[in-house]
Amino acid sequence: MAFDIEMIRKVYANMPSRVDKAREIVGRPLTLSEKILYNHLWEGTPSQAFTRGKDYVDFAPDRVACQDATAQMALLQFMHAGKPQAAVPTTVHCDHLIQAKIDAKTDLARAKQQSNEVFDFLSSISNKYGIGFWKPGAGIIHQVVLENYAFPGGMMIGTDSHTVNAGGLGMVAIGVGGADAVDVMSGMAWELKFPKLIGVHLTGKLSGWTAPKDVILKVAGILTVKGGTGAIVEYFGEGATAMSCTGKGTICNMGAEIGATTSTFGYDDSMDRYLRSTNRADVADAANEIREYLTADAEVYANPEQYFDQVIEINLSELEPHLNGPFTPDLATPISKMKEEAIKNDWPLQIQVGLIGSCTNSSYEDIARSASLAKQVADKKLKTKAQFTITPGSQTVRYTIERDGFIDTFDKIGATVFANACGPCIGMWDREGAEKEERNTIVHSFNRNFSKRADGNPNTLAFVGSPELVTALAIAGDLSFNPLTDTLINEDGEEVRLDEPTGNELPPNGFDADDPGYQAPAADGSHVQVAVSPTSERLQLLAPFDPWDKKNITGAKLLIKAFGKCTTDHISMAGPWLRFRGHLDNISNNMLIGAINAFNQKANSVKSQLTGEYDAVPATQRAYKAEGIPSIVVGDHNYGEGSSREHAAMEPRFLGVKAVLVKSFARIHETNLKKQGMLALTFANETDYDLIQEDDTINFLDLTEFAPGKQLTLEFVHKDGSKDIIMANHTYNAGQIGWFVAGSALNLIAAAEV
Repeated sequence: MAFDIEMIRKVYANMPSRVDKAREIVGRPLTLSEKILYNHLWEGTPSQAFTRGKDYVDFAPDRVACQDATAQMALLQFMHAGKPQAAVPTTVHCDHLIQAKIDAKTDLARAKQQSNEVFDFLSSISNKYGIGFWKPGAGIIHQVVLENYAFPGGMMIGTDSHTVNAGGLGMVAIGVGGADAVDVMSGMAWELKFPKLIGVHLTGKLSGWTAPKDVILKVAGILTVKGGTGAIVEYFGEGATAMSCTGKGTICNMGAEIGATTSTFGYDDSMDRYLRSTNRADVADAANEIREYLTADAEVYANPEQYFDQVIEINLSELEPHLNGPFTPDLATPISKMKEEAIKNDWPLQIQVGLIGSCTNSSYEDIARSASLAKQVADKKLKTKAQFTITPGSQTVRYTIERDGFIDTFDKIGATVFANACGPCIGMWDREGAEKEERNTIVHSFNRNFSKRADGNPNTLAFVGSPELVTALAIAGDLSFNPLTDTLINEDGEEVRLDEPTGNELPPNGFDADDPGYQAPAADGSHVQVAVSPTSERLQLLAPFDPWDKKNITGAKLLIKAFGKCTTDHISMAGPWLRFRGHLDNISNNMLIGAINAFNQKANSVKSQLTGEYDAVPATQRAYKAEGIPSIVVGDHNYGEGSSREHAAMEPRFLGVKAVLVKSFARIHETNLKKQGMLALTFANETDYDLIQEDDTINFLDLTEFAPGKQLTLEFVHKDGSKDIIMANHTYNAGQIGWFVAGSALNLIAAAEV
């Protein structure tokens, strides 16, 4: 039986009447996304139609999922909320704090020793508040959710941007910051601007070397890293129904890289098969009873231009394998053009490492298809030219692929199997020699390839591809190799060609696991003690942020004018910094150290207006805080792209930054700033970014009149005494302004308990 089956049945019991009512109110057929959204309104039965991209709407998600790096801060905030236990089904997954270095057994043992304090904290606090706990080694949050919790037509939020992976099972699953999770865990409504809708019509059928990953790589090339912002991407068509459920998950997973709120697919037979293979026949049976409500109305898919804000057409029969990168996941190159592009851009052709797995591509099907290529190494008397690693997505996948002989196949080509954890995908990779910062090329089946993301080396060029393409390229060791057309020279000096990859969608003998790694919470956790040492370097209890003093912010200093791409990796790096994710003071020492200063084109080097000298960003800001001087951060387009980590908002808030003024925001980061009581503002005129100078002092002229839809006026006073008046837009509604006034959204929750 599935987890929380009664909750799922309740969702399905409500869905027909609520969707029928929504269709009546809206006055037209509904997309799947709209059906799920209207079925999860906080008010219950719909009473009004909402305008896409404009109306803020309160929702009631079915469940919450947290990974260990973000769960620390989320649960520290939840403790502050004063609730006896989580109001909706919630899980914590220990997958981020396991560094890949040697092999699964060794790395897992080291992580348990090094992060024992954090794991014990998460285990005990989960026990206290009725939260399911997945132990270190159980697997990556999104794969575990797909295997155990995701269900068609559901709505969930998760404190990781790749929560969207659950769209592969027909959910609306959305990545959020920890403060959003606390709202839902506290039994409150969760607010979201009603998304726009992008339809992707998939015709034809995947075959040969082309994989589901190539669909999202193609879409990323079309939409770019910000083209999906504020939208749900809904895939449909014969190509969608012909694809495996886990393949759909891969596509939805990497939708985070186009800024999409989430992505999803209508319920079909592949989802039914996957549910039954993962011991959830009860969910499949329940879904089949309301099957027509778990996909869009037929008229929508027949005439998509009438119902979506944008429609993209992709013929899978003509789709070519892609490699995206380096340094950005939307630089899409068909494999037939890679040699030309690599030579033109002087990308190193020799591939040092090929890495497969991660939350994006660690299904049984992915591993099976890659193993079919690995087997050809011996059969065709080849040698693998690059290092090769595998990161299984869960203990269930790992145990099953080992039982079915795939790990043995990989062992024979000298591959390393890492722990069931995020590892290199999030920078938790102790790669030998990375500290030398040599220019080199790697290929992986992960989702992100920002500078320094995998190994900390800014000169590592990372290219994203499907697991089968990555495997082929690792065998060849050459970025210019095209397995569709090119041959390799084997040990006998013969030209041989790799056969097309093959693999079963699901294990013929079913999934299995010796110990999935799940810890159920105590039936009554009221007596469970959660201890946090006051001298801990890893964990720190939170103090409330101060409320707004109702005055204009004046005398603020420019901390940094960030140049170009500034992701949450730039604002709050992961990798070795993950160990401080539960300690706000310590983690704040990485604030904006990856951002490029527009005035000197250097990272972590900004001018202090107290000394006139250049110093690290955190040190400069701490000096301002000590003197009681406010500051602001200025940024470019899509500021805060990438991970959902709310530390990127909490750190500047903690250190005294008052506002972030940018050309545009990534959705999650903008919300995180609002939740923490900060001002998230955008230039009314983007060219005003160029007016801002290094020694500027900033005065807010009308913050005392802060109101929905009303621009704010900022005065930038330059060193020579001249001034520029800049108008700033914002998207705050009345409730969100309340967060700012109170000092944070959490302050309001805590106050409600008094």
